[in-house]
Amino acid sequence: MIKFCSLFSGSSGNSIFVGCGKTKILIDAGLSGIKIIKALESVDENPGDLSAILVSHEHIDHARGAGILSRKFNIPIYANEETWSSMESMLGPVKPENIKYFNIDIEIGIDDFCICPFSIPHDAANPAGFNMYAENRKITIATDIGHMNKKLLDRMEKSDILLIESNHDVEMLRIGPYPWSLKQRILSQTGHLSNDMAGKVVAYLAEKGTRFFMLGHLSRENNFPELAYKTVCNELESKKIKAGKDISLEVALRDCTSSALKLA
Repeated sequence: MIKFCSLFSGSSGNSIFVGCGKTKILIDAGLSGIKIIKALESVDENPGDLSAILVSHEHIDHARGAGILSRKFNIPIYANEETWSSMESMLGPVKPENIKYFNIDIEIGIDDFCICPFSIPHDAANPAGFNMYAENRKITIATDIGHMNKKLLDRMEKSDILLIESNHDVEMLRIGPYPWSLKQRILSQTGHLSNDMAGKVVAYLAEKGTRFFMLGHLSRENNFPELAYKTVCNELESKKIKAGKDISLEVALRDCTSSALKLA
C-alpha cells in the first residue's frame, strides 16, 4: 500500500511524505526539524524510519530542515548537483555518505520506489519535480511552476495521485500588498502557477484518467483554500467533471498535515 500525505504546503514551508512498505521518503523539508518531526508523528510515522529526503530545489521553504533531519536520524539527502551547491551552506554539515546526487530525467531507485526527477520552470539553480513509481502506481509532485508546457503535462499524465501548485489568484496578486518586483517574479515564466492554470491542468488530466488531485503551495497573501478549490472546480465543471464524485480534489494545508491518501 502507498501512503501519501502533505505535511505542510505553502510559501512558509513545504514537506510531503510518501511511503510504500518499509520505504519512507520525505519530499522537501522546508520547515524546522522539530515541526517536521511532530508532523510525521501526527500521521503515525517515525522520522527515524525515513529512507531518504529528496529536495526539489534550494529555496528555504523547501530545504530549511533537511540538514538537521539528516544529522539527527542519519538520513540520506538527494538533490541534483546544482541544488546541492546552492543549498549546502544552509544545510550545515552532512555526512559524506548521506550526500546523494540525482540527474534530471534519469531514474533512481530508493528501495521500493523508482523515482524520475524532471525539470520544472522556476527561478532556482536546477529545480525538479518528481514522478514516483511503486506497486504499479504513479505519484507526481509538481510545485513552483512558472508556466505549463507539453513536456510537463506528459510527465503528469497517467498519475494516480498528483500534487500540483495552485499558488495565487491573479487578481488578488495584482491588487495585493506585494511590491511590483515580487509580483512580476511570481507572474513570470519562472514564478508560480495560478489557480486558473491549475484548474486547466487538473481538468485536462482528469479527462486523461487521473482521479486523485491535491492543490498545493497556496500563497497566504494572494490566495485562500476555498478560492483555489472553487476555481479548479469551475474548470472541471466546464468539462462536465464533478469534484467529489468523478474525481477527488483536496487542498494541501499550510500549517498542518492534510488527510493521508492511501492506494492499495
